[in-house]
Amino acid sequence: MDDKQSQSIIAKLVGTGVALGAAVVVQKIITQAWKAKTGHKPPAADDQGDAGLAEIVAAAALTGALVAISRVLATRGTARFTAKL
Repeated sequence: MDDKQSQSIIAKLVGTGVALGAAVVVQKIITQAWKAKTGHKPPAADDQGDAGLAEIVAAAALTGALVAISRVLATRGTARFTAKL
């Protein structure tokens, strides 16, 4: 394995770690914001609560969109950073 390939693998591993970390942080922020706005945590897949369909759809859409955006931005940022090294 040459030096270029090993740098690429390291960049992918670091990028994956940063993306996962960003997704966790965004998830925590969403949970806190949802709780501040509604008084309870957003509905989860395994909840047996009485959340309505609109609330479930809103929580899923918001969470999915923001987590996906954070992962993309983290991955791109990491790729730019490792390219400079």
